[in-house]
Amino acid sequence: MKNENINPIISLDYPDPDVIRVGGTYYMVSTTMHFFPCCEILRSYDLLNWEHACFVCETLDNTPAQKLEGGNIYGMGMWAACLRHHTGKYYVCFSCNDTHKTYLYTSDDIYGKWEKSTIEGFYHDCSLLFDDDGRIYIVYGNKEIWLTELENDLSAPKKNGVHRRILFDKDNQVLGYEGSHIYKINGRYYVFFIHSRPDRWMRCEACFSSDSINGEFTGGDCLEDTMGYCGQGVAQGGIVDTPDGKWYAILFQDRGAVGRIPVLIPVSWENGRPVFGDKGRIPESFEISSTRTGYNYAPLTSSDNFKGDAIMPCWQFNHEPDDKLYFFDRQKGFYRIISGKVVSDLLQAKNTLTQRMTFPRCTATVTIDTKGLSDGDFAGICALQGCYAWIGAAVRDGNKYIEMNSMGKDGTVLKKSIPLNDRILTVGISADFENMKDEAVLFYIENGERKQLGEIHKLFFTTDHFTGCRVGLFMYSTESAGGYADFSDFRSFDK
Repeated sequence: MKNENINPIISLDYPDPDVIRVGGTYYMVSTTMHFFPCCEILRSYDLLNWEHACFVCETLDNTPAQKLEGGNIYGMGMWAACLRHHTGKYYVCFSCNDTHKTYLYTSDDIYGKWEKSTIEGFYHDCSLLFDDDGRIYIVYGNKEIWLTELENDLSAPKKNGVHRRILFDKDNQVLGYEGSHIYKINGRYYVFFIHSRPDRWMRCEACFSSDSINGEFTGGDCLEDTMGYCGQGVAQGGIVDTPDGKWYAILFQDRGAVGRIPVLIPVSWENGRPVFGDKGRIPESFEISSTRTGYNYAPLTSSDNFKGDAIMPCWQFNHEPDDKLYFFDRQKGFYRIISGKVVSDLLQAKNTLTQRMTFPRCTATVTIDTKGLSDGDFAGICALQGCYAWIGAAVRDGNKYIEMNSMGKDGTVLKKSIPLNDRILTVGISADFENMKDEAVLFYIENGERKQLGEIHKLFFTTDHFTGCRVGLFMYSTESAGGYADFSDFRSFDK
């Protein structure tokens, strides 16, 4: 079938994708950073539509920072995972910038239990290759790209094995080669990278190849295209073949505060070299087929009445959650957050429950029961990022207020509040990301009417969090612990 205006294939923050096919099913893994459960894998039957398949791990190493205790891992956590399927087993490999470890998860069933181990060493943006002769390699690095042979159990570099630098992008002061993805195709070794043009910021995709693992890797750029969107290039990700022998790449494009969004590109081969799109340009439409025609995909974001049997997979906590300080009442339909300690602001609030925001526009609302709030307590809905914004309920000197807070890029916090006369409050956020407008409006609902509170807030994608902006439900205490807030009737609209 031919699809018009295919891209982006997912209008959500799913950066650093890697993709495989097992039979007629495609799986894609993406960076989840500081969010838990972490390392999400999606499933598709046509490479266009995707739904949640599993989370590889509920927690990592339970460090204080991962639990938002005495620190945080914003902008760290798991990065740029590699996903592989070899002789009936699934492998997920990624490094963490907070623990400086490289983790390996394996499973015989992608939906089953994953076994955790580590690979000795730290391998930035790593990619695994299971060679035909049984040897295993890992490719990794930034600017300096290394290829290292691993022991058969993937526990460490192989003693006296291959260990060599295959590329050195020493002159690029903007962004050197990284985001490695290695493959062996028709007897030849290919490694794909992201980097920037050396003269200005623009992401590009490059490919280098060799006829042997010890040979010289030669190549260059294979994609430099913005799709006409705000000068933002498309790069970093995996390639995959279809059952009928066609090839595609899934890379990402920066789209401002909403994050890095997946893009699908047809790949052809000329004299053993990959050609992305139409001679290095991404076509608006192209042929794609499905292995399961008519399949209905579950959405990746959703409204929630909190009456389901389990947490919906579209939700993730801002850090490893504390299960003593939250619960779901499935009969009455609410999510309760209880404060366990005194903190200073939103970014230290534990058990903030988040969903990705949607490009180009989205709105979310939630209803809050404020009966459990005490002096110095805050609860509401937020646009979660370093330059955050939130609206909700605040209690001071025994009085309740509808309040908004916003953090500017310069660190300035703006606040505005009005009296809250009822116990129940409905608040919301609308965000506009089109053409990198990146603005959020905070509002409350009174007598069925939407009323803005405070000024329009500017959102940013910055490396302090390194993720797209998310909507979050939060509660925290600044004077004494023990207060709580109940959230119900969360509604999400992609407009």
